[in-house]
Amino acid sequence: MQATKSLKARKNNLSDPKEQIKLLSDGPFADGELPTFSQKLSEIGQSVLRPTGLDILQINVGYICNQTCKHCHVDAGPDRKEIMTRDTMGHIIKVLESNKIKTLDLTGGAPEMNPDFRWFVEQASPLVDEIIVRSNLTIITANKKYFDLPEFFAQNKVRVVSSLPFYNADKTDRQRGEGVFQKSIDGLHMLNKVGYGVPGTGLFLDLVYNPTGAFLPAAQESLQAEFKKALKEEFDIDFNHLFCITNLPISRFLEYLVASENYEEYMDKLVEAFNPAAVDGVMCKNTVSVSWTGDLFDCDFNQMLALPLAGKAPKNIKDFDLNKVNDRNIVINQHCYGCTAGAGSSCQGSLV
Repeated sequence: MQATKSLKARKNNLSDPKEQIKLLSDGPFADGELPTFSQKLSEIGQSVLRPTGLDILQINVGYICNQTCKHCHVDAGPDRKEIMTRDTMGHIIKVLESNKIKTLDLTGGAPEMNPDFRWFVEQASPLVDEIIVRSNLTIITANKKYFDLPEFFAQNKVRVVSSLPFYNADKTDRQRGEGVFQKSIDGLHMLNKVGYGVPGTGLFLDLVYNPTGAFLPAAQESLQAEFKKALKEEFDIDFNHLFCITNLPISRFLEYLVASENYEEYMDKLVEAFNPAAVDGVMCKNTVSVSWTGDLFDCDFNQMLALPLAGKAPKNIKDFDLNKVNDRNIVINQHCYGCTAGAGSSCQGSLV
């Protein structure tokens, strides 16, 4: 229990990314009981991870959110002040104008709460094949200034990806707060009303499932069928796909693992479930994450751990150079086991 005790002794410092990285390397990894992620890659003949190209820019437009979810790796909430400026968005627009990037993936917090969110979507829409907005659903019903979001999304052909921990109130409210499930159902009805998730409309509505505890998600295909059946029969809701995402041991979820004394057991599960077939599809190979300040990272999780792009790759969007971005080694650490466990995990769901 050395690692757990070490974590518990310093749990008040877990908001510090350096402390999280240090603690993730403690115990079973430091004493050799478990192989590090780098060692595991070497076992399958891969000394490093390299990009395959840049298809997706994932943009965190700020940490402000109308919810405070227990599993949130961004530590988002109503009290957060970090917000991307229009100036930084302008640098992103210039990158999109100069480089062929297929997808702009907008996240937060609640990205819709950024005051320049709609301007950003309208400016970026002609420059990419697809814009994804990762909405928490409840923002649509939170305030009358957001009531028209479904129409705005539809007008700009936005793909809406929304988190819904489960298809009943108990598990959803336990993870995301009292009353969140009903507000999410209301938001889904509003999206369905304008055509989202409805066959033939071309308006895609995807849901995201995160486990509510220290375990891996079930098979994505079977869970999707379960969600579709339950939401249709109980609430007359349609959606396109369900994405299963493994909770990574950082930020609030790491705090939960420590407080519940599940840290060592969960890390052991991730290592035991390592799937070499998932390595080829990890999202850091075709995605770059941009923070609210414009800083560049291999993924959203590395962003939260303050692990910037390595080597000579640019560190901020204003210095963007596609050749240098593609000619880098991807920064890895023990949390990367979360993306390669079982069927694998990415922001687009399971990998295999």
